[in-house]
Amino acid sequence: LSDLEIAAQSIIFILTGYDTTSNTLSFIMYLLASHPDVQKKLQQEIDETLPNKAPVTYDVLFEMKYLYMVVNETLRLYPIIERIVRVCKKDVELNEVLIPKGTIVTIPTYSLHQNSTYWPEPEKFYPERNRKNKENINLYIYMPFGNGPRNCIGMRFALKSMKLALIRLLQNFFYPCKETQIPLKLSKKPFLQPEKPIVLKVVSRD
Repeated sequence: LSDLEIAAQSIIFILTGYDTTSNTLSFIMYLLASHPDVQKKLQQEIDETLPNKAPVTYDVLFEMKYLYMVVNETLRLYPIIERIVRVCKKDVELNEVLIPKGTIVTIPTYSLHQNSTYWPEPEKFYPERNRKNKENINLYIYMPFGNGPRNCIGMRFALKSMKLALIRLLQNFFYPCKETQIPLKLSKKPFLQPEKPIVLKVVSRD
């Protein structure tokens, strides 16, 4: 890569990572505010794992199973990339269907994540479903970051960033939701986002 190409790729990483990560965090906070039982359970895990607001270490992130479930379930309900688009590079036949070279192929991520065939009560925010149904989850049905060799290059970084932000927020604050729009209405913009800004009241836990 030339210096210009490296700079261009770096800028793309920053821009695409900023909006998608911040929007996902907004959806997580909305869901926690509107599901105080989940919020309390997650705060309890954070407090027990990191007593007295201890700083987060890399290894601790992997110990926090409920945090993992909350993030995953949010990404199922609100995958920021509603559909994944690829161009077929050669003629391919799948299940007796020919996909010619040059065909634009679209995978409807949002629709797959909301399909009741694969997800019981798909509209319900239920973090535990990831643990209880893990062996039955098809990797090509749940893919907020895509899948295969061309999945999101920033996936691990995004997940760790979101978890770190959530831990820090929930160590210090909680979020009553009297002013929050429930149910949330989604916009028709390319990236999945709410129609109106998510409003939460931030209250210090101290």
